[in-house]
Amino acid sequence: MIDVGEKKDTRRIAKAQAYVKLNAEIIRLICANKIPKGNVLEAARFAGILAAKNTAGLIPLCHNLPLNFVGVEFELDNIGVLVKTEARCTGKTGVEMEALVAASVAALTIYDMCKMFAQNLEIGKVFLLEKAGGKSGVYIRKAKG
Repeated sequence: MIDVGEKKDTRRIAKAQAYVKLNAEIIRLICANKIPKGNVLEAARFAGILAAKNTAGLIPLCHNLPLNFVGVEFELDNIGVLVKTEARCTGKTGVEMEALVAASVAALTIYDMCKMFAQNLEIGKVFLLEKAGGKSGVYIRKAKG
């Protein structure tokens, strides 16, 4: 692990996303809460939050951080779900991995709960949207266009 003991505590924020490509019928089932395993979005929200809290146990050499907040939100379209996450802490190192792990595990949970309806589901567009705090300052991903 990197020694961060000499670094100052600063407020750290990171936002990330993942996209789960499904199909129109699965989106309809999610909206109607008709997926047999239960409420897909709430299960994915809890999974993402729990994953963020356990990031140091999943990613080798990742510091265990005292998270102040983890949020997981969803935007549904006609064929998929965009997962957006945010992690915050006051600490010596950033929360990018926590936000990315939350987005990834929330997306995997959606996939798992919906895979009985199709085999061609996809998870993609997993990336950091923005971060702030620490000596490297602010990063905001530029939109591709």
